[in-house]
Amino acid sequence: MDDIDLIPLLPDMAAFVQVVDAGSFSAAARRLGVTPSAVSRQVQRLEQALATRLIERSTRRLRVTEAGEAVCERCREMTQAAASAVEAAGQLQAAPQGLVRLSAPVAYARHLIHPHVPAFLALYPQVDLQLLLLDRLVDPIAEGVDLVVRVTDHPFEGWAARPLHPVGHVLCAASGYLQAHGVPQHPRELAQHQCLHLGESREDQRWRFVRGTERALVNVRGRYPANHSAVRADAAAAGLGIASLPDFVARPWIEDGRLQPVLADWRFQPPSYAGTAWLMYPPNRYLPPKARVLVDFLVQRLAVS
Repeated sequence: MDDIDLIPLLPDMAAFVQVVDAGSFSAAARRLGVTPSAVSRQVQRLEQALATRLIERSTRRLRVTEAGEAVCERCREMTQAAASAVEAAGQLQAAPQGLVRLSAPVAYARHLIHPHVPAFLALYPQVDLQLLLLDRLVDPIAEGVDLVVRVTDHPFEGWAARPLHPVGHVLCAASGYLQAHGVPQHPRELAQHQCLHLGESREDQRWRFVRGTERALVNVRGRYPANHSAVRADAAAAGLGIASLPDFVARPWIEDGRLQPVLADWRFQPPSYAGTAWLMYPPNRYLPPKARVLVDFLVQRLAVS
C-alpha cells in the first residue's frame, strides 16, 4: 500500500485509537462527537483495508486482538505525531507553557530533581511539572511522558540523550557499628558483616570491587535488605550494618557524621543503578518549548551535582 493510499485511512486510524482508549464504540463516539455506528464503520473500513480483524465484538464488550494491539500502537504514534505537529506550529514562537511529564528513578528524583523544582517553577510560571517517581522502564510514547531520566552505561538506542553526571556507589556504616564489629580492610571481610543490600535478586548480594588492577568479588548477606536507598541509609545509621548507597544519597549522611565511608580506597561496582544519569526523549518527537526549557534547566543544575 502506497503512502497516497493511506491518506483516506488516517481518520479511521485515529478513530480506532479512540475506541481502544475509551473501551467502547459509544464512549469513543461521544469523544469524537459522532454516532457509534459511524465509529463502527470507520473501524470496519480500517479492518478491510488491512485485511485483518482488529476488534472482537460482542453485545456486551469488545476485545482488541493481538493484531489490533500492534496496529493501535502504531496508530497512536501517528496521532501523537499529529498533536506534536500542531503544537510545533502553535508554540514555535510562544513562551514555554503547559504540562511537562518527567519520569525518573525514585531515589534520583527525590534527592536530585525534587530540590530544584521550586526554582524551575518560579523561573517558568506558565509551565507545570509532573514528576513520576518510577524505577521501572517507561515507554514515553505509550505513557505520554515527555522526558525520562535513567542511570545506565548504555542510553536507549535511537533516543536523544543528554548526559547529566556520573552516578557512583559507596559503602557506609555508622561509627558505632564499626566499633562493635570492626572496620573491614578488604572486600572479602564483608562476608563476616551484616550488609544492607538492594535485595531484589541474588545478584544484588554479589558485590564487586576494583582497586587498580586488583579485583574482588564477595557474596554478602544481611538481615535487612531493602530496595529503597533512604531506608538502607537510615538502617545503617541505626547500626544495622554496612549499606550500599548511591553517592548522592550517601553524601549528606557522611557530611553530618551519621555515616562514614567503608573501603573508600576500593571502587564499588553494584549490579544495577550505576553509570551515568541520562536525560532522554524520543528523537522523532517534537520537543516543545516547555520541555526544552526543562532539559536545559536540568542539564545546567545537575551537571555539577
